Amino acid sequence: MKKITLLVLVIIAFCFGVKAQDRPNIVVVLADDIGVGDISYYRKIHSETIIVETPMLDQLAKEGMIFTDAHSPAALCAPTRYAIMTGYNCYRSYAPWGVWGSFQPSPIEMNQMTLGKVMKNAGYNTAFFGKWGFGMDFYSKHDGTKIYRAPRSKMELDVDIRQIAGRGPFENGFDYSVTFPAGIQDVPYAIYENEQWMPLREGSKIDIITQEKMNKLGVKLDKEEGLGDSGWNPHHMGPLLVNKAVDYIDNSDGKSPFFIYYCSLAVHLPHTPADELNNRKVANTTPSYHLDMVKELDVQMEMIVQALKRKGIYDNTVIIFTSDNGGLQRKETIQSGHKSNDIYRGGKNSAYEGGHRVPFIASWPGKIKPKSVSTVPILGLDILATIADISNQNLEEAQVKDSASLLPILLGDSGENVHPFIVTQSGTGKEGIIIKNGWKLIVDFDKKDKTDEIRSPSALFNLTTNIEEKKDLNLIADPKYKTKVEELFKIYNQARDNGLKTKI
Repeated sequence: MKKITLLVLVIIAFCFGVKAQDRPNIVVVLADDIGVGDISYYRKIHSETIIVETPMLDQLAKEGMIFTDAHSPAALCAPTRYAIMTGYNCYRSYAPWGVWGSFQPSPIEMNQMTLGKVMKNAGYNTAFFGKWGFGMDFYSKHDGTKIYRAPRSKMELDVDIRQIAGRGPFENGFDYSVTFPAGIQDVPYAIYENEQWMPLREGSKIDIITQEKMNKLGVKLDKEEGLGDSGWNPHHMGPLLVNKAVDYIDNSDGKSPFFIYYCSLAVHLPHTPADELNNRKVANTTPSYHLDMVKELDVQMEMIVQALKRKGIYDNTVIIFTSDNGGLQRKETIQSGHKSNDIYRGGKNSAYEGGHRVPFIASWPGKIKPKSVSTVPILGLDILATIADISNQNLEEAQVKDSASLLPILLGDSGENVHPFIVTQSGTGKEGIIIKNGWKLIVDFDKKDKTDEIRSPSALFNLTTNIEEKKDLNLIADPKYKTKVEELFKIYNQARDNGLKTKI
């Protein structure tokens, strides 16, 4: 009788699923320089004129939830990438306006929580793909025990770029990585698999990547000439990256859940679309190379989704998609009628909404109600607390001063605000931003002041009635709003100077 009972239990477990993996896989995608209007699902909210469709991202939006009041932690990539990785506002790092060189010290403290550490602590296999973008360690070429540092005032040739020496993906909780230290736009022009240089072709060597050499490939360097792989060709980098991510999914064991942090190279300059990707033409299929890259990004997303479905795990996978800052304002793109930042003023680097208002899409079949829309103001740095919540982790309060879990919103259990106010910032203009109850105050920082202590309010907008931030409706000089300016400026200063938490 006991043998029969045991046999029945085995049959039930086999047929009805004692699942080896009952926790969801999580894929977080951070696009580069994608604005709200670059995603056709968002653009259709305000316009019937769609220049470039993004069918895969639109499908994810239809199957899940979009946030219409989502913001990047900054209007430029480097500070945003620190904030999303740690769940901390940009100003909590030693370089609040960003770490801009691959050979500069990382702003992440060794004891800080990161996306990778959170998921590794939960027992996930963790993988990083793409642009790192905020400093790490490399050895000096002349002393293999010394970390190379330089002021970035000239071409940096005294650094050994054959391996990442530290402060990269591995030290931040990622088991596997395919890393572009500065994306495709700056030195080193090389790729690292598990922090070791991955030669791009047989016979590759460490070389100096010059504009003259890139001219032969039809590439205009976005930043400096410098060290890299002699096989460097930006047209091939996007396909290489997404195929590495697809291989990772294909080779996953199906027993342990995985966490992928995919930081796309698209759509940052140089705009070098692939001729073809996933059996479809990309280059020269839209009005500009910029929009070709938007299309390529959507095809990359399609490849990732197809890999999840092919593996049979799509229905047990959370996908979160957002951007590091607002969209680009490229001449050819604008002339085509495409609006990368939809109805919002400005774009990447700007203190206006177009600089930091970004798409935020979350998909989780069977959990998130299809075609859901949330108007709750959120930040990209909320991803850390959200994935911790999904993986049933309680983080210490010190680790989540700024990052708020969006899980109750995603599951339809709450529509309440998760931040008392939103704090973000512009880019090279050095402007702070606070938004509370629809009121937005822009704060100018003295660009010569290294302490960030000299600051003053410069603009006040009521986003409820003036979402376009029209110049003639800047209320900063209107005496009727003097109290509002003082209130927001005081809250901003307290949050930034006194370390107050910025989540509810």
